[in-house]
Order: sequence, then structure tokens, then C-alpha cells
Amino acid sequence: MSVNPAIQGREFPPVAPYLVGREKVREFARAVLATSPLHSDPEAARAAGYADVVAPPTFAVVIQEATLAQLLAEPDTGIDFTRVVHGDQRFTFGRPIVAGDELTATLRVASVKSLGAHSMVTAETTVTDPDGAHVVTAISTLVVRGDE
Repeated sequence: MSVNPAIQGREFPPVAPYLVGREKVREFARAVLATSPLHSDPEAARAAGYADVVAPPTFAVVIQEATLAQLLAEPDTGIDFTRVVHGDQRFTFGRPIVAGDELTATLRVASVKSLGAHSMVTAETTVTDPDGAHVVTAISTLVVRGDE
């Protein structure tokens, strides 16, 4: 089964808000070897003008994950997760993610392209704060391998 091209443009409902925790930021920073004290020391973060520790930029994938799960759970997409390879990841920030943020994410399928037997699905997840202000857009391209 190939990816359903009709999913291009589909928008999903927002996922439950994600409360960014200080320890989650610290754990993520250690995992990606981000050593800036802004990621682990609240005093250093406050001295730099932030309310709390600042998440490394790629932390946005933690929030994006729930929106991608929505996409992958839809039966009519034609996406077989066992055949998915992560092709690309990009971010566009309105501001850094900080511990204490309560963020809501919404996914839109930006494009579906066929490349021979394979498909590329680009999903854009927009992350906002409780006031609706843009925090980050996470753009993932999933490569869905076709039959060999």
C-alpha cells in the first residue's frame, strides 16, 4: 500500500498541552551533549534573561512526537511505520523553549511526494503557548519505503 496523497493539507486537532519540566530539559541536554549552563542551571538561565532553564533547540521533537503519533495512527494515510525512515528535521523558532512553558502542538501534512516506489511525507508541527503565540515550528520529513 502506498501513501495516500489525499492526506496532503490535512490538519489534526491540537494535542494535549505539554508542560515543559526542568528535569526533562536537563535530561534531554545531557542526552544530546548540550553543555551550556543555560540548559541545567536556573540561576545562569535567569542571569541571561530567561525564567528558567532553556531547552536545547532539538527538544522541540519531544513535543512534536505526539502530533506525529496522530498521523501514524490514521488508518487511511497508507503509512506503514515499519517502512518509515526519518529523512529530515528542521525548526523555525519564535523563541526558545523554557522550563515551565505549557505548549500546545498542532500538525499539518505539508506535502506528500512520490519518488518511484517510495513516498516522502512532510509534516509541520506548530507549537504555541497558552496565549497562542508561536514558539516553534518543527518540520519532519518521513521517507516511507515502497515495496522492493
